[in-house]
Amino acid sequence: MTKKRGRRAAPESDRRSNSSEPSNRDETPIRSQKRRSILITVLIFIVFPAISVYLYRIQYASNTDLDVSLPYVYQRGLVKTDVNYQEILAENAKVSENASNRHFPYPVLAYVTPWNLRGYELAKEFNSKITHISPVWYDLKSQGDDFVLEGRHNVDKGWISDLRLKGHALILPRIVLEAVPMDLLKKKKQRAKVIDLILAECEEMDFDGIVLESWSRWAAYGVLHDPHMRNLALRFIKILGHAMHTSDRSLQLVYVIGPPRSDRLQEYDFGPEDLQSLGDAVDGYSLMTYDFSSPQNPGPNAPLKWVHATMQLLLGTHTSGSRSLSHKIFLGINFYGNDFVLQGGLGGGAILGRDYLSLLEKHKPELQWDKKSEEHFFLYSVENQHAVFYPSLLSIAMRLDEARSWGAGISIWEIGQGLDYFFDLL
Repeated sequence: MTKKRGRRAAPESDRRSNSSEPSNRDETPIRSQKRRSILITVLIFIVFPAISVYLYRIQYASNTDLDVSLPYVYQRGLVKTDVNYQEILAENAKVSENASNRHFPYPVLAYVTPWNLRGYELAKEFNSKITHISPVWYDLKSQGDDFVLEGRHNVDKGWISDLRLKGHALILPRIVLEAVPMDLLKKKKQRAKVIDLILAECEEMDFDGIVLESWSRWAAYGVLHDPHMRNLALRFIKILGHAMHTSDRSLQLVYVIGPPRSDRLQEYDFGPEDLQSLGDAVDGYSLMTYDFSSPQNPGPNAPLKWVHATMQLLLGTHTSGSRSLSHKIFLGINFYGNDFVLQGGLGGGAILGRDYLSLLEKHKPELQWDKKSEEHFFLYSVENQHAVFYPSLLSIAMRLDEARSWGAGISIWEIGQGLDYFFDLL
């Protein structure tokens, strides 16, 4: 009977090696998982933030003369949708110690008004962030067969001197042309009187030019509905611009234009053909992309899609020929808000920063982000329900991005109505 041969025993070294193989195979997935976890952590907390900062600096540093550091409000994490009232109350007056750093690379026109003195102080404090300052001082009116320029009593020469000591912003007071337009536009002598008044005031008061508002007045008089009168109106602007540019001080002319009132341009709207026709006569256009809503139609101040559509109507697409004129546009940004009554009868109206802060402190509301308009708002009730739309850091930042995308500047109505930390974005 033969004995069944047994299996030869493995050497001790082989047994040790074999016994360890299952253990190595078990540990490999664990180690790989740990490496993946570490990699993900590094990506989330180090690489992605670094890339974001790098991309942000590329976007915001298109001008080599600008400081490329992040705006102070971004460093503090305040530019976001989920803002709360406590944060606004605690942070709104805190601004970067270096108020001269510019983050917005294109021109900034800031309006100030005699009835809101806070704007005068802010213009001095943030002078380096502003390229054009327009105090709302003058009205040009008919006086029989003559004309009068009212408003010199508003002029503050000491303030102008302080501005020029602190920075290089141009001083262009706003003049509203309220004179009856029929004779003014038709008669050469009448035009010459008005232009001489403007040039003389700029010379005597040491202004760098003016911001002229007349289009809405001309629309009210029916001038823009008549093709002949419309052409005379455009001709007046050309003649004025030429006279200002050829004066001894080479004065600047910024012209105020309103947004179209519908999706299609009407005969009284200022459109792309008007923009082209004025050519070099006008140095810039203050585009009033705000006041979208009213007490009769409560809602956001300036929905971003509407702002974009307005720019498209005026300039065409980003690739069209009109884009070459986009650098002359001062895209309007509101620093005021509105408090509308929603129930129990329509009402309400504009509010300033101090009013907004008082409402936050009193009602402690929950702020909401309206994705459709890309603005913050809140609701509160005192007898009737109210809706408050007021600019936030995020809503302003998004409109600055819109201006950047066109290569356009901005115009702010008006700086005394906003919160101090808005300036950190500029």
